[in-house]
Amino acid sequence: MKNNPTTNNFIQQNSPDGGFLQSDSWVHFQSSAGRKIFNVKKDGFWANIVEHKLPIVGKYFYIPRGPVLEIAKPKIQTKEMREMVDLARKNKAGWVRIEAATEEILELIKKSMDFKIVKAPHDMQPREIFIMDIEKKEEDLLAQMKAKTRYNIKLAEKKGVEVIMSREKKYLDRFFELVEITAKRQSITSHSKSYYQNMIESIPEENIKIFCGKFEGQIIAANLVLFFNETATYLHGASDDNFRNSMAPYLLQWRQIQEAKKSGAKKYDFGGIKTTSEENSWAGITRFKRSFSPKTQPFVFPGAYDIIISATKYNLYRFIQKIKCIL
Repeated sequence: MKNNPTTNNFIQQNSPDGGFLQSDSWVHFQSSAGRKIFNVKKDGFWANIVEHKLPIVGKYFYIPRGPVLEIAKPKIQTKEMREMVDLARKNKAGWVRIEAATEEILELIKKSMDFKIVKAPHDMQPREIFIMDIEKKEEDLLAQMKAKTRYNIKLAEKKGVEVIMSREKKYLDRFFELVEITAKRQSITSHSKSYYQNMIESIPEENIKIFCGKFEGQIIAANLVLFFNETATYLHGASDDNFRNSMAPYLLQWRQIQEAKKSGAKKYDFGGIKTTSEENSWAGITRFKRSFSPKTQPFVFPGAYDIIISATKYNLYRFIQKIKCIL
């Protein structure tokens, strides 16, 4: 199942987000977390499948940002889609959750299936992502930013913020601490320390890097960035709000973009945003990310959809989901 260069190129070229979630490095991480992995492939089709288990309802299959089909000239892949469904049935999965790259591909998948396909109750990955073209010269990238963003980058440098790229234990430990601090501040549930530790240990060093912002002798911000072929992706970030006037997050992003350019990347993916409404919890982070390239438009995915294999299991799952929402 290991990706070869040709497969990597196919995934990259036909995945708006760069395709890391369909790479062998990502599924190796999922496998190390105890999940079963399956694969269906053919010319013009690729799907790494992760088996998930839920209480009461049992198993379902999840294809993160997939299956991957040719975006330019997508075609119905009935045989491969049926093979995915057969795998699900054989392993007693109640449904297969897919994340098509475009509405056109989603419609082709629907036409290739005899099974009912419905919108999932929630998306697994952000529907909107913000990807910046970084092939331009650094001075041009700076020029296209909002004036305030350029100012904050320079201010962080002037204040003496230093950016360190390291996987040393002391930096990893501080990253875990900052994740907890950020989660508490934002009243959200973060991934556990073991989740991040397993990710960092199981994904090759060339694919995952930690950038830390040091100010007045302390690590006050840290980001996790994925590198895969021609795309670098800002995956997770955390910071100590007591030092927000240092503007470290701005300098961190700029140093990450510079490192991505050095690595040969052509795109920098800031990850999820929400532009549908200014009145949401994502408004601040959306403004922050878009300030690096205000004229760039976000890419919008169709979202997660479920191919229903067992109506009984799926209806029970949806019923439990509704109960949780009520509670």
